[in-house]
Amino acid sequence: MDKVRCGVIGTGYLGRFHAQKYAALPQAELVGVCDANGEQAQRVANEVGTAAYTDYTELFGKVDAVSIVVPTQMHYAVAKACLEQGIHVLLEKPMTVTVAEADELIAIAAAKGLKLQIGHLERFNSAVLALRNVLETPRFIESHRLAAFNPRGADVNVVLDLMIHDIDIIQNLVGKPIVDIQANGVSVLTKEHDIANARITFEGGCVANVTASRVSMKGQRKMRIFQHDAYISVDFTDKVLSVHRKGSKVTPSGVPEIISEESIFDNSDAIKAEADAFTRAILGECEIPVSGEAGRDALATAIRISELLNQPA
Repeated sequence: MDKVRCGVIGTGYLGRFHAQKYAALPQAELVGVCDANGEQAQRVANEVGTAAYTDYTELFGKVDAVSIVVPTQMHYAVAKACLEQGIHVLLEKPMTVTVAEADELIAIAAAKGLKLQIGHLERFNSAVLALRNVLETPRFIESHRLAAFNPRGADVNVVLDLMIHDIDIIQNLVGKPIVDIQANGVSVLTKEHDIANARITFEGGCVANVTASRVSMKGQRKMRIFQHDAYISVDFTDKVLSVHRKGSKVTPSGVPEIISEESIFDNSDAIKAEADAFTRAILGECEIPVSGEAGRDALATAIRISELLNQPA
């Protein structure tokens, strides 16, 4: 296989970007885009020079891989149908509605030898990628993901809409099982929780304090990580990684010297990097960066937090 024949199912705000990235990748051929809204599908198809469809099954037999960018409630059915047709799948987050659905998709992909990648886009943020070079054993993590209200994500609560990004990153960084979760939240503009906080304790003692809001006046996407020798700050929006370490000297006031380093990364294209990794994994050039198992684990934690939020006070 010289090129991966790709399709995009769902051409809304995010799906349009997926189509643009496949069209730009040298190892990919964008065969078509699909949306139940025929006018929207045709509009995106015209932009990227490909065919438009209104029924995703029309892509069967024409593509090797698809991005599925439809409402969360449709993820399982569409992904299952594609996997059963032998099509590699890049599935937007949250992976599915239930963990059982996620497990079934993982099993089908494994049985058929297919790639199943989950769209946790922040994994491709250049500041997050650089974090691996300075991270050792995190002991305490604090994250804030705050945004103004956007109806586009309101089909799920703020945990599944926004917090799941940080859940995925934190679980990947810590790499140990969760032993306890505490959570609280408030519904403000929708019937679902619009702001939530969770305290997640991992085996080994690391604690993560995670806050997400979609009813804030000012946006913020930051994570602060504390380990035995350093305080590390990641600004996802501005792509800034700051590392503060205790030096060998002591100031006249008796306070240890603090040595700080700050790295600012160019505005990389995370969606393009995601599509590039997916297609290169299909060609056997790399491993899937965000596996179905990782997507399932983030979903399981997000669902548990949601359940705690819904418990009566």
